[in-house]
Amino acid sequence: MSESGLTSAIDAVADLMRGRVSVAVTGAGISTDAGLPDYRGQGSTDVPSVDYDQFVSDPVWQRWVWQRNQETWGCASRLAPTPGHLALARLERAGLVNGVATQNIDGLHERAGSAVVHELHGTYKKVRCLDCGAVMSREAVDAQMRRLNPDVVDDPDPRHVAILATATRPEAEASNFVVAPCPRCGGLLKPAVVFFGEMLPQDEMSAAYALARQADVCLIVGTSLAVMTGMYVAIEAINHGADIVVINRGPTAADTYARVRIDAGASEVLEGVANTLLGKKD
Repeated sequence: MSESGLTSAIDAVADLMRGRVSVAVTGAGISTDAGLPDYRGQGSTDVPSVDYDQFVSDPVWQRWVWQRNQETWGCASRLAPTPGHLALARLERAGLVNGVATQNIDGLHERAGSAVVHELHGTYKKVRCLDCGAVMSREAVDAQMRRLNPDVVDDPDPRHVAILATATRPEAEASNFVVAPCPRCGGLLKPAVVFFGEMLPQDEMSAAYALARQADVCLIVGTSLAVMTGMYVAIEAINHGADIVVINRGPTAADTYARVRIDAGASEVLEGVANTLLGKKD
């Protein structure tokens, strides 16, 4: 998109949002400027990931998922939010955005200062026991895992963050990682991220639907919506009369509904919109 075309598109989004309430539905594309890759997994590429049934039924996959998680989760915890995340937080504080429904598990919206964030695919920051239901911080489990696996090597490259471990059986079978049991009941721990084949968190989905019903504008940012979770929220907004804005590199499932469609990066567009509506931040 040309510079003049981008400026015109940003102005069009700002005009739609001015004096109205918007909800943001975000995906991996808003986090690429932080160093994370676009999402890779079932539903968007042909690279399979370990699904829920595989994880709960097979210790080989349990070891592999936890090895990859342990090697890479710390990198995600150190990432800084992008200008796109910061712009949405500014717009929320100004009363122009009522909240964010995100497919991302990276925690960058909260780190940017967004107060109302519903994580539709869970979060890397927590761990859940599948037996007793206990929820604990990833930091606490990190200490357990390191005691059991003193030779584990952290991978500092955010491009390698294993949001969902790839289902590569030879690598999984070669893993001798020792999985820590639940400290409360001894049961199976699982990263609090939604695996394929697992139920979506209904409380988070219900809260996201409520935001969508209240919104005059739905901003779809950085997601093709190939995985339908975000589309469910967008449809709720569409059914209640919201105008749709799509900001994504490449086509999306919501393009036919869009009042404004911008094929550009999330950060440059959202920062431009925030600056247009609120003035440049010093």
